[in-house]
Amino acid sequence: MGLLTGFTTILVVIACGFALAHRGILDARSQRTLGEVAFFVASPALMVVTISDIELGGAAANLVASAASLAASFGVYAAVAGLYWRLDLGAVVVGALASSYVNAGNLGIAIAAYVVGDITVVVPTLLVQMLLVQPIALAVLDRHTGRAGGGRAALRRLVSNPLTIAAVAGLTLAITHHDLPRVVDQPLQLMAGAAIPLLLLSYGAALRLSPAPGRAGHNREVAAIAVLKLAVMPVVAWLVGTAFGLDGPVLLGVVLTAALPTAQNIFLHATRYRVGEDVARESILVTTLASLPVALVVALVLA
Repeated sequence: MGLLTGFTTILVVIACGFALAHRGILDARSQRTLGEVAFFVASPALMVVTISDIELGGAAANLVASAASLAASFGVYAAVAGLYWRLDLGAVVVGALASSYVNAGNLGIAIAAYVVGDITVVVPTLLVQMLLVQPIALAVLDRHTGRAGGGRAALRRLVSNPLTIAAVAGLTLAITHHDLPRVVDQPLQLMAGAAIPLLLLSYGAALRLSPAPGRAGHNREVAAIAVLKLAVMPVVAWLVGTAFGLDGPVLLGVVLTAALPTAQNIFLHATRYRVGEDVARESILVTTLASLPVALVVALVLA
């Protein structure tokens, strides 16, 4: 019953966002505004209060399983796209990111909260993606496309990313075992409470406002990304997590996180570097539409 209630809660809020967009109450601009408020204010607050409470020693196996599933999907796509399809390096990097970089900061938080009952299960994935995968990928794209600034620009984007700043702040608090003063903690808790509703409303509106997939001529790449993202990643996460002794809600959270859709910021990176834009956009849409049924199957099997 708890599992059904969790998914029903998520779907109802997503449907509200979809309906608001369908009626014209939310347009593309307002949908982005919801996402930006969540990105710059609510989600960072949620990251600080969540990560600061995590037990780092108990998260090691989760971290290994999450990193292994990401690396497997990223590596398989990069090998196939680069060696077999002979795609441009930039397109390979964007496609590999689309096949492995999960929407943990948006949909992942909601699923962890309402299905697993513990937001901290997505934290290791967030840390690996934000502090390791993203800066390396952006540095490669900087060098490949010849953008000014190179590694310096990538470092500047890393240290100015609100979620990264929040993750580092929360991690520092977790390591030092310090508690925030009440005058700081209470506003953060209040803003953190807005994160999940904002993200789900924005997500539902985006589903309604997104163009239909399959028209850009990259069906081969999108199909491969969908299989890797929604099948290979959760299977690898389950195998590695089980091997490291994970079970119960923690294993469920790790596998559900691996089965999340491609993160929207991959399209932002593709747009910024003008490479792989169609593949990124369609991969996000296809994996987003398919991820909730996949997550429901995972939850029913492992719950």
